[in-house]
Amino acid sequence: MAYRDEGEGFPLLLGHSYLFDSTMWAPQIEALSKKYRVIVPDLWGHGNSGELPEQHSTLADLARDYLALMDQLSIKEFAIIGLSAGGMWGIELVEMAPDRVKALVLMDTFVGLEPEVTHTKYFAMLDAIEQAGAIPQSILQQQIAPAFFSQQPAQHLVDELTQRLVVIPAETLRNSVVPLGRIIFGREDRTHLLEKLDIPSLVITGEQDTPRPPLEGYLMAEILHCDHIIIQDAGHISTLEQPHKVNQELIAFLQQAL
Repeated sequence: MAYRDEGEGFPLLLGHSYLFDSTMWAPQIEALSKKYRVIVPDLWGHGNSGELPEQHSTLADLARDYLALMDQLSIKEFAIIGLSAGGMWGIELVEMAPDRVKALVLMDTFVGLEPEVTHTKYFAMLDAIEQAGAIPQSILQQQIAPAFFSQQPAQHLVDELTQRLVVIPAETLRNSVVPLGRIIFGREDRTHLLEKLDIPSLVITGEQDTPRPPLEGYLMAEILHCDHIIIQDAGHISTLEQPHKVNQELIAFLQQAL
């Protein structure tokens, strides 16, 4: 497992989105590492991490891996900031180690079931990618890239995403990226875990997040009895589209929570 470990202070474990890697958090690492120890692993089959272990079939399996990383680094207590898939495995980790996770930020994510319409669409996309051994240009340009950003994204963000995705080897797609997608979009409903949480929490959603719209964030915040921050002019990857606004909200929350 590849990971970044920067800064000193109370440890923060950051989880990135599916089809991205730790670089998605670059603006936050720069800001947060001035006061905190920031640990940012790459998902299996993403960034510089190896392939998804064969026996992995649930988000809880991922959470166990990140808990093992914390153990290896001799970190007992930490906070979790999870965006998209990072929030999904984040809630599993909180369930496993409730005494160790001291604060939780859920960003552009949803820990409930994937709605039936998008479940069907995403699984069809994964089947097509698996069969082709590549991400077809039509899927990449018409479905994947628009899903991650706001309605008028910076072109360099779209270009960087597409350039990275088109060079993923067929073996990595079939052995890691596609199976991981099925784990993420075929997840169980874990909203009931939110009811048990008694730690400082925050929900953040990009105003124009298509795959994880603000309504989902609102529902989770209602269960958690916590604030729900809407990031204006941002889509799913709010960390890159509005880094200054995101950093402001994270720093303000962490100063109060920790």
